[in-house]
Amino acid sequence: MSRLEAKKPPLLVREPLTKDAFSQRLSLLRGMLRSCYGPAGRLKQLHNGVGGCVCTTSHSSAVLSRLCVSQPALRVLTASVQNHLSRFSDCGLFTAVLCCSLVETFRSLNVATCTIVKISKHLLSLCMGYLSSEACGCRVPVDFSSLETLLCLVRSVLTSKPACMLNKPEVDHLAMLILKAFMLTVPSPAEANAILGKCLIVPVKGRRVVDSTVLPGLLIEAPEIQLAKPLTVKRTSSKLIKIAVFCVSMAGDIPNTEEGSVTVHRGISLEMSELDQLLKVGKQLVDDEVGLVVCQKVIHPSLKQYLKDNHVIAVDRAGLSLMEPLSRMTGSNPIASIHLLSPGCYGSLKDVCVESFASKHFVHLIPTDTAVCSLVLCNRNETAWDELKRACETAEHVLQLTIKEPLALLGGGCTETHLASYIRHK
Repeated sequence: MSRLEAKKPPLLVREPLTKDAFSQRLSLLRGMLRSCYGPAGRLKQLHNGVGGCVCTTSHSSAVLSRLCVSQPALRVLTASVQNHLSRFSDCGLFTAVLCCSLVETFRSLNVATCTIVKISKHLLSLCMGYLSSEACGCRVPVDFSSLETLLCLVRSVLTSKPACMLNKPEVDHLAMLILKAFMLTVPSPAEANAILGKCLIVPVKGRRVVDSTVLPGLLIEAPEIQLAKPLTVKRTSSKLIKIAVFCVSMAGDIPNTEEGSVTVHRGISLEMSELDQLLKVGKQLVDDEVGLVVCQKVIHPSLKQYLKDNHVIAVDRAGLSLMEPLSRMTGSNPIASIHLLSPGCYGSLKDVCVESFASKHFVHLIPTDTAVCSLVLCNRNETAWDELKRACETAEHVLQLTIKEPLALLGGGCTETHLASYIRHK
């Protein structure tokens, strides 16, 4: 498509932050975020002008990601807060409100910009120095030998989001599940440079929160699986299940030649050639004693039937998000071509079974020894579930950060009041 207008060089516009238009937008942003903050915070319903679903939330990551900010300075501010959330997951609303308040306060002062920068850096160094010191009275050590301390940390995250619609028994139940899932992701024995495992959240909407549970291993949704029939799976001599993971389509699709051409001889069918190759792959899988085949995309029905007849379970449409944890859990290497199959790509599992939650059926892959688990997360409706998912991810990230630095700060405004008093009397 040709350009209707010649490309122009970027235009840099320097506008002072004292303009009324900026002041109004900053005040509007601060007011909206501040109304979500604290125990009296209110929910926001976000909906774009084009269409789509309505998001009901008070979570800063959801609010900021759905806001269309056009003012350059405010875009920098919101991007900074989003970067903070990507690193720490928590305290996004406090950070955003603090930034907006600081900008508004500094704008009202008749002080040079360079002086304001120096003041800000000095205040930041005072706060960080005090919070890092042993004399800080608002630091709380996180003792990993104390279950109650960790549960309190998780509860503080869950109870801060009213859109989750949780009562006390539900909060206690979820806090225990999140802590259990976190413990499953910690490798044992722990090493100096150990890498934490992964917890995957499985959505089940329209069910009670107390129906949520944690299972070691992975759950792959498989609507075709029949609960009435027990799974018959081939095992190796060591009683393990050999698994092959494919990240390529096994539907018998004709390869895309892009702008090239394919010469087909008379009497040759490309579809049949692809199917023959798939069946050759299936025969090799059977000969190699593979008991489970997981495909990121689609498996051809004929290949599925062939594998089933040879007691090999075939699960397709696993999705891209499961490839990395599945490979890590089983020790397999994803196979990217049906024309090149190496036995060294296979992994192993301890067992495979079928699980059912509500109307969904899953294949449960049980590992031998791994740090991957699945959190089956239930809630009453889609809106409450989305908010609960964000809260659970935040709680898990907070627990991960406490491993690196086992310290927490008092909430409820205690830390802010303490810091203000410290700076005032410094």
